[in-house]
Amino acid sequence: MEDPETYALLRKGNAVGIFQFESRGMKDLLQKARPDRFEDLIALVALYRPGPMDLIPDFIERKHGIQRVEYLDPRLEPILGPTYGVMIYQEQVMQIAQVIGGYSLGGADLLRRAMGKKKVEEMAQQRDIFVGGAIKNGLTEQNAIKLFDLMEKFAGYGFNKSHAAAYALIAFQTAYLKAHYPAAFLAACLSAEMNDTDKINDFYEDCKVNGINVLPPDINFSMYRFVPTDAKTIRYGLGAVKGTGENAITAIVQARERGGLFTDLFDFCKRVDRRVVNRRSIESLIRVGAFDGIQLNRAILFASVGSAMEFAEQSSLSTQQVNLFSETEVTAQLPTLLEHVAWSEKAKLQNEKLGLGFYFSGHPFTSYLKELNQFITTRLDKLRPQRESQLIAGMIHAVRTQMTKRGKMAIVTLDDGRARVDIVIYNELLSEHSGWLKEDQLLVAKAVIGNSMNDPNELRITAEKLYDLTSARSQYANKIRFTINQSMIDCKLVVPKLKELIITNLSVAKGNLVEAQLVRCPVTVLYQNQQAKCEIELGDTWHVLLSDFFIESVSQLFESENVEILY
Repeated sequence: MEDPETYALLRKGNAVGIFQFESRGMKDLLQKARPDRFEDLIALVALYRPGPMDLIPDFIERKHGIQRVEYLDPRLEPILGPTYGVMIYQEQVMQIAQVIGGYSLGGADLLRRAMGKKKVEEMAQQRDIFVGGAIKNGLTEQNAIKLFDLMEKFAGYGFNKSHAAAYALIAFQTAYLKAHYPAAFLAACLSAEMNDTDKINDFYEDCKVNGINVLPPDINFSMYRFVPTDAKTIRYGLGAVKGTGENAITAIVQARERGGLFTDLFDFCKRVDRRVVNRRSIESLIRVGAFDGIQLNRAILFASVGSAMEFAEQSSLSTQQVNLFSETEVTAQLPTLLEHVAWSEKAKLQNEKLGLGFYFSGHPFTSYLKELNQFITTRLDKLRPQRESQLIAGMIHAVRTQMTKRGKMAIVTLDDGRARVDIVIYNELLSEHSGWLKEDQLLVAKAVIGNSMNDPNELRITAEKLYDLTSARSQYANKIRFTINQSMIDCKLVVPKLKELIITNLSVAKGNLVEAQLVRCPVTVLYQNQQAKCEIELGDTWHVLLSDFFIESVSQLFESENVEILY
């Protein structure tokens, strides 16, 4: 109960997976309170609830010596000393009633109940009894009334210390395991939440924070559950892949244990029990990269699942047939994998999300970072309440709608690879931009960030304006610059092609009612050779709409490093 490493972990707010301390507010409280003894943990469990939360600043300041601890009577010190003079527990109220008010233990419990129920007549009677007893025990009438008022205030929401101590004990035990056996602890946490992809993502991100490497799912090495392979490594559990199921994964592991590692997709389909390992299961495993160890091109594998299963079926039938002349088995001819263009990085990540519930090998937001960092300065994990609106951005992880008195509203979860936040979008804004609110799409929002009414330690983010990437560029970009070097291959052909792309861009923008309303961006061309360089700004009629299609087209013409959007 006095383990330094455990308290060090808690003081950092490293509390994902720690019983009672997982919420954002609790993590902040741990960092502010900096607990260094078990009594502190008990107090924090009791304080972090509506009502007692008001006492948290006093508790923290008194603990750290900022605020002086004073007692109305020296006899209160042994009772309130462990909580730095702050009345937190129901047991403290009962002890004060006994020591100061002269109550019996049973009478003190009746007082506690009366305070909890707040019945006026009963409280008036108890006040007289307590004040009279306190005066007999040497307290002045003024201090006796003041003490009773404090007891009455705190007893109404005071927590039972025995309950808080039990919660704190489990919290300490889980924190101890995380501090000393992080890989084993987090593997157990991940395995316990295999049906909740949001929880798995939280624990996966916490593995990164704690220096734990999570190896990707692998048909040749993964088990059903998450397994620690050493003190700093966890192997992803196949049971957490959507569309598989425990029976299918058990069949895969059993086939691997009987016949050794799988060598290719055809070997896999031939050896597993296809009654439980069906096409959907195999495709789900390919999506998440579980076959990467035998073939890195997931698109080829995905396209070849049908032929692989057909081969496995033919092989199964062949083993039951014997050639009448040679008395040898007729074996099916081994097919080859179908040719297919590799998935783009974006498609690869989207497929991982389909199978795992989150992006695993990377994050699509990363490809936008260089550009977005020019006008969005606050990451989602660094958001704090302030009066002025803030610009935020992320990939849409989820969208849910609900009806309110003000009409339809949406709660959109944004994910920037570092954190996820919920943003509230009300009826008018929702109606105007509902077409943008799709999973895996980039969304930029101008939002007001404040504290939640339900929990002051949680954020409430309300959108004022929404942008997709094209409209955000239209609003905030100053210009787009193309760099043309003398050394460019076919340099003389670049300018006519650029002119053609700009003309096409203008005609497309005019034909789209939404895009036609957006502000077009100035264009400059930076030409440089060995002797000199100059930047030329094109006229207003050559201003362009910065759509993804246009940016991709000019990036192919110039190479992406020669195309810059400047904010």
